[in-house]
Amino acid sequence: MTTLIKNGVVIDTEPQPVVLGRADVRIEGDVIAEVGPGLPDVPGAEVIDATGRIVLPGFVDTHRHTWQAAIRAVAPDVDFPGYMRRIVGELAGRFRPRDVYAGNLAGALESLDTGVTTLLDWSHIQLSPDHTDAALRALRESGIRAVFGYCNGGDDFEEGTRRVRERLPDDSGLVTMALAALGPEIAGEERALVEWRLAAELGLRVTSHLGHSLDGAASGLDFLESNGLLGVPTTFVHALNYTDEHFKRIAAAGGSVSLAPVDEMNLGMGYPATGRARAAGVPTALGADTVVCSPGDMFSLMRTIHLLERGRPDGAGLGFTTRDALRMATIEGAEVVGLDDVVGSLRPGKQADLLLLRTDTLGMAAAHDPIGAVVLNADTSSVDTVIVAGRAVKRGGQLLHHDLATVLTTLAESAEAVVGA
Repeated sequence: MTTLIKNGVVIDTEPQPVVLGRADVRIEGDVIAEVGPGLPDVPGAEVIDATGRIVLPGFVDTHRHTWQAAIRAVAPDVDFPGYMRRIVGELAGRFRPRDVYAGNLAGALESLDTGVTTLLDWSHIQLSPDHTDAALRALRESGIRAVFGYCNGGDDFEEGTRRVRERLPDDSGLVTMALAALGPEIAGEERALVEWRLAAELGLRVTSHLGHSLDGAASGLDFLESNGLLGVPTTFVHALNYTDEHFKRIAAAGGSVSLAPVDEMNLGMGYPATGRARAAGVPTALGADTVVCSPGDMFSLMRTIHLLERGRPDGAGLGFTTRDALRMATIEGAEVVGLDDVVGSLRPGKQADLLLLRTDTLGMAAAHDPIGAVVLNADTSSVDTVIVAGRAVKRGGQLLHHDLATVLTTLAESAEAVVGA
């Protein structure tokens, strides 16, 4: 099937965000075939009139605990120790498989609704194989492109990881796999050694919360290096307490960083290290992390990181631009999750994951810099159309393919069961 997106203002992001001007996008099946002005009509093609729309690659969320959609805003003003007590220590254990399904489906649909077409689901709710099955089923049914970050803190960690890898053996489907490791700072060095070696054996990327404390950051990085574990592609989530020298070592090892700027500030974890990580050559991207105390959309994250970096007390972040923020939300995010050859830009041959944003609103009208408008002015109401792998999952501002009333009712029942238990 051919789809022609006509007459939009097109933004591409590779190698850097650039406004291509008024142009068309031709999609063949699930792949971007051509981008340019005045593309010829194709008999039988579906035509999407993008007049008054900005066309750009879909957003990439590199770190989200998707199952937590049922406990949104349950702890809006909590600090990090309080989060660990309330969410991990108290509420997580109440989740039944049906609650994980409800949260993952609603969280994935929320992501699509706001223009996130690729999601790394950092899933640390593997209370049983049935919980894992429920999480995967929800991701598949949602229609999102997802990297399932499998985290299992139990005794069946290795068995469970192998079982999921058998179900997700390669990167050819919409749902693929990463190993979400507890890491040396949370579970200790002995456990981390097993995690990274298992990832290497199974050909998995690792994503892990690293750099939470200054002492733990330094010793954890030393441990990974001294044991030769950084040969496994590793995403350092938060990475708050690394020095410039640490970031240079991470860059040299081929590592990447995922930041959750709202969470990191709201939970009192620390100031996002955006500029320092990127200056060292580390691919650095954004994640919503958790909606228990943060927003779940990329617009909020881009604005926050733009504000925090430019507002650094030392003034060193004033060179950070809206183009940098958009790059982090698209192609740089794709690089962080290992999919930069698949998504993140409009390069012909990539998967057709893209979105159309409205400009015919008071909040978006008369924008002189489309990239600046996407980062600073657009919001979730601007998202008109979302396409994943050439398939429209949202059109005219409405999600397709799901009975949202049922999704929301099921989520509400789950929320009541978990929080009211």
